[in-house]
Amino acid sequence: MERNIEFENRLANEKSPYLLQHKNNPVDWYPWGDEAFEKARAEDKPIFLSIGYSTCHWCHVMERESFEDEEVAQLLNRGFVSIKVDREERPDIDSVYMQVCQALTGSGGWPLTIIMDSEQKPFFAGTYFPKHSSYGVLGLMELLPKISELWENSRSDLQEGIDKVMQYVKRFEAHANPSEPEKSILHNAYASYKDIYDSRFGGFGIAPKFPTPHNLFFLLRYGVLENSQLALDMVTHTLNCMYRGGIFDHIGGGFSRYSTDRLWLVPHFEKMLYDNALLLIAYSMAHSITNKAHYAYVIRQTADYCLRELSSKEGGFYCGEDADSEGVEGKFYAFSPHEIKSVLGTELGNRFNGWYGITEKGNFEGKSIPNLIDNEQFAEIPDELELAKAKLLGYRKKRTSLHRDEKCLTAWNSLLICGLVNAHLALSEPRYIEAAVQAERFISEKLSDGNRLYVRYIDGERKGYGKLDDYAFYAWALIELYQCTFDTQYLKKAISITEAMCDEFFDTSSGGFYLYSKNDEQLIIRPKESYDGAMPSGNSVAGFVLDKLYKLTGELIWKDRAMLQHSFISANAKNYPLSTGFGLYALTLALYPSDELVAVMPTHTDLEIIKARRLMNPNLSILVKTAQNRGELEALAPFTTAFSIDKDAEFFFCSGNECKSVRDSIKERVW
Repeated sequence: MERNIEFENRLANEKSPYLLQHKNNPVDWYPWGDEAFEKARAEDKPIFLSIGYSTCHWCHVMERESFEDEEVAQLLNRGFVSIKVDREERPDIDSVYMQVCQALTGSGGWPLTIIMDSEQKPFFAGTYFPKHSSYGVLGLMELLPKISELWENSRSDLQEGIDKVMQYVKRFEAHANPSEPEKSILHNAYASYKDIYDSRFGGFGIAPKFPTPHNLFFLLRYGVLENSQLALDMVTHTLNCMYRGGIFDHIGGGFSRYSTDRLWLVPHFEKMLYDNALLLIAYSMAHSITNKAHYAYVIRQTADYCLRELSSKEGGFYCGEDADSEGVEGKFYAFSPHEIKSVLGTELGNRFNGWYGITEKGNFEGKSIPNLIDNEQFAEIPDELELAKAKLLGYRKKRTSLHRDEKCLTAWNSLLICGLVNAHLALSEPRYIEAAVQAERFISEKLSDGNRLYVRYIDGERKGYGKLDDYAFYAWALIELYQCTFDTQYLKKAISITEAMCDEFFDTSSGGFYLYSKNDEQLIIRPKESYDGAMPSGNSVAGFVLDKLYKLTGELIWKDRAMLQHSFISANAKNYPLSTGFGLYALTLALYPSDELVAVMPTHTDLEIIKARRLMNPNLSILVKTAQNRGELEALAPFTTAFSIDKDAEFFFCSGNECKSVRDSIKERVW
């Protein structure tokens, strides 16, 4: 049945790329808001809530199969009020109902499908549904009439189901009692990672495999602190295998979201800003420990991908690129040997095909994803093959194209700032710190009104009051910028943003930060997320930020808040260590002697030396006091008043509870 392509629903007035993708569906979609809920109440209809994002492959599949179909649309329009939500614009809604889905079904993902009453209370949850039932998967043509029948004839049974769901969901607001941080938590977590480590192909578990870089942050830090070579080896082997596999784009740089197989060969091809941002940090940390050339290569390729493909003219960075090209997943990335030779010529093409495993048999849908899995010389790529990649990159873009989600999110831009700062420290590449500074300026100008942060910016419009992740990640980014540039404006902003975060989100009685502000729209629950999934949770990053501010300023209020937050993190880490990777990383700040460096100098002449020392120890907290910033720094970190500025630079290194002057050994000492 053909649909009317001239039809437009209410999503046509939105700016979200995901919502706009559905503006011509025959489904009478509403954006989340009072109009939809009032209609559901007035017409006594249940709500069909669909949550996704614009680069989601299965979201596209469900749209083509069901939401573009007029038979499905008739069922939805007749019996339901249908609401579309972009999970990246409304992470609070997505988080609440994803917890519902996981509670009811044992799993979750996108597209996320929820059926609920007009009071936003759910009674059915799932993910992808085809039009018709097949291979054990329920279809919408069968599901929707059954729900409508129950709604009309068995409302009391549905209400009983709603009450049970709500009783269960309310448990997500209750958390384990705060627990004293102990090293045993970290030791047990390390043992858990070791148990599921894939010693052959790297990573943890079998398949699908996600990069989850913050797990690697913890293991690297743990390996250094506990002198555990195995912890370090687990990380470096995993990073090596990811780079060699197809999850890394060997032609254009950057990483896809996850691997569908154990070898890291065939990815789910969408590229997300946050994955690449966090992987920049992981490879930079590994580079600081090993000084391996191939880590520097991956850092450069990944950072350059972000700057080339995801940067906006205004200085921010876009969300990501789609997995699909012309409706086919992975078409953009796969090649035949003949294609390669037609672009590069026979001799160079044969060499490229041999180096990157491109064969007639193929490894994906009859074609090949370039990879280095069977190439033992992966660390030294010949110059002519690097030049060949530039030709293939140009050819690939002309052959087909990718949809790009051009929203700019505060949280994800903040993560990339952290990644670019680390890339700059690793490679001494000015472009990366310049891009990080520009991205921070973009957040300050476009995603803040001076009093609060916003979630997203697109086409001149900012929308959605900032959630916990926005504040925590931005504060982390500001600290990273300060620790690289030593410009006190970033430390001042970090303090201000963290103060606002504590005021709006912090539970001062039992610790933990709520997902959304006390002044924001109140949903059916107000959770404190502690699960570190594809990205760290706002709570884990908040613990890191609070502790770093105490180390940098010496102010006891940050110590008190950090201790309370670490107790909250510890309670969750005890129960779910493998789901608290960044939280474990944050706990290392509290459980091991900290390292601080105060550099007192007439000018900034030795900053490069100081930055090199910081890269060797990413957890080293550094303050730089000069004649120019003396007044500002003393206001932000009052303890620095005691350090006087002489004609010669002086450096004070503190480890644990002991401090000493290291005036003559700053250039040689490795902390």
